Amino acid sequence: MASTQEKATHKNNTPSSSSSSAQVLQNWSLAAPSEDPIPKAASMAALIRPAETIADPPATKTTTSKGISIMPRAQTSHPLDPLSAAEISVAVATVRAAGATPEVRDSMRFIEVVLVEPDKHVVALADAYFFPPFQPSLLPRTKGGPVIPSKLPPRKARLVVYNKRSNETSIWIVELSEVHAATRGGHHRGKVISSKVVSNVQPPMDAMKYAECEAVVKGFPPFREAMKKRGIEDLDLVMVDPWCAGYHTNADAPSRRLAKPLIFCRTESDCPMENGYARPVEGIHVLVDMQNMVVIEFEDRKLVPLPPADPLRNYTAGETRGGPSFRINGNFIAWQKWNFRIGFTPREGLVIYSVAYIDGSCGRRPVAHRLSFVEMVVPYGDPNDPHYRKNTFDAGEDGLGKNAHSLKKGCDCLGYIKYFDAHFTNFTGGVETIENCVCLHEEDHGILWKHQDWRTGLAEVRRSRRLTVSFICTVANYEYGFFWHFYQASCRNIKSLLFKFQLQDGKIEAEVKLTGILSLGALQPGETRKYGTTIAPGLYAPVHQHFFVARMDMAVDCKPGEAFNQVVEVNLKVEEPGKNNVHNNAFYAEEELLRSELQAMRDCNPLTARHWIVRNTRNVNRTGQLTGFKLVPGSNCLPLAGSEAKFLRRAAFLKHNLWVTPYAHDEMYPGGEFPNQNPRVGEGLATWVKQNRSLEEADVVLWYVFGVIHIPRLEDWPVMPVDRIGFMLMPHGFFNCSPAVDVPPSTTDLEVKDNDIATKPIQNVIIAKL
Repeated sequence: MASTQEKATHKNNTPSSSSSSAQVLQNWSLAAPSEDPIPKAASMAALIRPAETIADPPATKTTTSKGISIMPRAQTSHPLDPLSAAEISVAVATVRAAGATPEVRDSMRFIEVVLVEPDKHVVALADAYFFPPFQPSLLPRTKGGPVIPSKLPPRKARLVVYNKRSNETSIWIVELSEVHAATRGGHHRGKVISSKVVSNVQPPMDAMKYAECEAVVKGFPPFREAMKKRGIEDLDLVMVDPWCAGYHTNADAPSRRLAKPLIFCRTESDCPMENGYARPVEGIHVLVDMQNMVVIEFEDRKLVPLPPADPLRNYTAGETRGGPSFRINGNFIAWQKWNFRIGFTPREGLVIYSVAYIDGSCGRRPVAHRLSFVEMVVPYGDPNDPHYRKNTFDAGEDGLGKNAHSLKKGCDCLGYIKYFDAHFTNFTGGVETIENCVCLHEEDHGILWKHQDWRTGLAEVRRSRRLTVSFICTVANYEYGFFWHFYQASCRNIKSLLFKFQLQDGKIEAEVKLTGILSLGALQPGETRKYGTTIAPGLYAPVHQHFFVARMDMAVDCKPGEAFNQVVEVNLKVEEPGKNNVHNNAFYAEEELLRSELQAMRDCNPLTARHWIVRNTRNVNRTGQLTGFKLVPGSNCLPLAGSEAKFLRRAAFLKHNLWVTPYAHDEMYPGGEFPNQNPRVGEGLATWVKQNRSLEEADVVLWYVFGVIHIPRLEDWPVMPVDRIGFMLMPHGFFNCSPAVDVPPSTTDLEVKDNDIATKPIQNVIIAKL
């Protein structure tokens, strides 16, 4: 911890101000800050003089119809409102005025000005009596009725100030008076509560200093000579990014304010949108004293040629087009450059077939042949009857598709929507139809990317959109929503009016949403159970887990009939200390090819950021790397039941998070085709992998098992709020660059109201029924 030294204490006040402040403290029973007396440093004592203060205006008492005395609040800002521009100005002026000389005041650099958040009881009282919706119930009841103070305590600001002359950092607390903050502009009218110098630290830097540093480095003759050696004559193309030095050796100690810039070079001086970071200038060491703004170390260590200008380095404006972006022909869906087909089965519910990406002259590039959720297992953790028997296989025993329901009765789809019906046979052989069973819609998904050039102030931001295919089923008490989200991918040179945006990130997300009603147990009067949560008198909800199995028949860049995929596991490794890691900061990604089925029984490991990549063994990208898609796990778990638990005889596939098999047409369900009352041990996936078939170049199928542990809460009763779990399929070397750089800005017609609230027009919902 950095040591601190008290540099100034409470300032002298006028009698009226002292009386007013004392009254506020008395009303609130607030203690004055208790700080150990620390001798002032002579260097700072001479630099700080008492700040002028202004007494609070007298409050005018009013009386309500019920006879309760209410005092108008001395401020209009809620205790938790961010500081207003006027309050920040007052705080800065107050601190600057505390400087004893013009030189001291001019050397102050204000790093941060933030609100000092009040105690929780201050916030509660403000919400109870001073600000709507007025909630007196927030405060405890007292005998004789509530005691309401005349006003709230003054708001306070905390300032971090850097003194350029002395290289010192100080923290100031300033009391604000909002009554005066909006008047008599230019003169301080706050009150310094305390200030202290924090030794042995350096505060953050700002863009102004970055610009100064860039100019200093560019004007340094040895630096200019180093640029000429690399063929760079126009220094307007050079970008100097001052990175803070960090701390690696004693030379980086905070006694000096240092920066170690990184150098880059653009190719065009008249292109403000060029991505200059695409051409790093390597081999140059620069150390800048940011306090005095001089280069103190320079070394041209290694001449590394400039990288060639990458034609894909820039983000472009593009075009924005309106209307729904998807096209539908029967069950075939085309959206952006994705296309796929929708299916539905009584057991799995929604099935996504033939997922592919249309890549210009490369044509159709397959990603997966078939995606679906093939099984669910919900084991309960209570050993008592009947809960130990709760380990339903919701797909294999009941059927997710058969338990799907019409979204006419409730759907979370918005925007442009297309519904699909589902048909299946009942036990008597009749055909049943679930109208509006599957929902297809396109939706906004927040920010996609943003970058602001700190030199020019130019900013670019793009919003993400995704296409979602989903259905919802009810299995007894629980509801499960199954979603496949497709994120926009490259649409360069597309002219069709059906395309709304151009290029985005091209990933696929699988998501399950859990809601519904808890499965409960009854309790004897006064009884409790440690294997669950009492949620109401006589009722408790046992702990349990939900497991889902996604079966993904992958076909990354494989044409029909080709079997050119393999699976690689990636783990992050820490480099051992030594000559390759002299700074003890090195780590790297280590890959391991999963060569056979037994080797491919894997578990998640967040400690190593473990993930898996499905690669095509014969197709490479522009850097010569194999093209692929990677499976990125989300939150996950393994069964908490003992290894001899009876349900694991049928659900042996739950023992690992990932299984990989070569495709076989009769290997569809991880627990076998008929898991209901199945006495056979390990039938299904756990048995198939014993063949230990080769995976080095195959038509691979991923079986990803992901689960969530549910410890019920009172807040889950009577209806459980949605819980989410899932995973991602992300391109990994599949594209030649980021497929999100040329998305155009969204067009929004903002209507600014009198209260400065901007509203966006809401698009009409278009519902198309198949």
